[in-house]
Amino acid sequence: MKIVIAALSAPAQQNGVSRHAINLVRALLCQQSVTAIHLLAGTWQSGLFQNALSHADERLQMHWFPLPDVNLSRLVWYLRNVPLIARRLEADVIHLTYPAPISSRTLYCPIILSLHDLYPFEVPKNFGVLKSILARTTVERCIRKANAITCVSKNTRDQLAERFPVEARKAVVIPNVVDLEMPSLPASEPQLLRGRSFILCVAQHRRNKNVPLAISVFEKAIRTGMLSADTRLVVVGIRGPETAKIQCRIRDLNMQAKVLLWSGIPEGELRWCYENCVLLLAPSTTEGFGFPIVEGILAGCRIVCSDIPAFREVGGDHCRFVPWEGDAIETYTAAIREALELPKPRPTTLPHLSAAVVGRQYSELYQNLFCSRLSEFGILQPPEIKGESGAPVVSHFR
Repeated sequence: MKIVIAALSAPAQQNGVSRHAINLVRALLCQQSVTAIHLLAGTWQSGLFQNALSHADERLQMHWFPLPDVNLSRLVWYLRNVPLIARRLEADVIHLTYPAPISSRTLYCPIILSLHDLYPFEVPKNFGVLKSILARTTVERCIRKANAITCVSKNTRDQLAERFPVEARKAVVIPNVVDLEMPSLPASEPQLLRGRSFILCVAQHRRNKNVPLAISVFEKAIRTGMLSADTRLVVVGIRGPETAKIQCRIRDLNMQAKVLLWSGIPEGELRWCYENCVLLLAPSTTEGFGFPIVEGILAGCRIVCSDIPAFREVGGDHCRFVPWEGDAIETYTAAIREALELPKPRPTTLPHLSAAVVGRQYSELYQNLFCSRLSEFGILQPPEIKGESGAPVVSHFR
């Protein structure tokens, strides 16, 4: 089976969508039924994907597409080009790694959509007024036209069923692959953290991540002596709509020397941060899955996080959950104090989130969908595309 994975998105640095695409590739390469994977991404993403998938086998081919304007042109690119590219590549299935415009009239094979969350409806301030309207329209049209929807969590599927009950009938829950050992990269210590204790917060600069709250909680923990004065707060995540507010909170609390804002750090360094942090802090108001929670469990972190369905779903008994009631700074500070009084937990394995297990679920879905809906698509005989042997093959469409 030949799979086209459309992963072209605006950020040049790794975020939740690109990590999903990378782990989807790794999972599918575990399946013998998958004979070829074609990853479609932007030229500005080439470094990120090549670094993460440099050890992939010869079944993976990566294709880069230059666009003059990332934010606008990518919407047109998905609508016009993805079906044509899939036809040229003789794809059996197209997998969209996030909601994007698609035209069902030009499709010749089934299309799968990965649905991570419904932020455009839940947290429109993540996008702004105009962008949130466009995002809601894109999500709604995409879920209606996709042949199947894979929700990364039960929480996401429940939200889909609440807003789009008809479309939820074609949705299944297939979790993200989360495996700190998979990239086979040694953990490496960031120079700025040598000899220092630190709290870790893995979050993009978006409204629902509540990074300003994390900074305020950290400041109080330092001020009250709960944490030593040389402790740092490391926030790992790409810039976004909340960046200015985050920087303002840092200045207001005079935390410029103690709060580190990082993005695009190597996987080996992120893994080291999980393994060596004093505590993982995640005060999100809503999430689709909760990558940091799972990675923290795998690494043996103390975890203090908000009491929301997505975190409960993956966190189980491994987290100290903080309810949204009363003074948030006070309740989180108290939870940190309680967590620090306990010994650091041991790393835990989560086999159901491994590449092999999740890859098998995707492979079965692809085959069932392709076989059951084959008669609905006019399979054309596209021109043959030949690539050089090697692992992986990279092409440049123009």
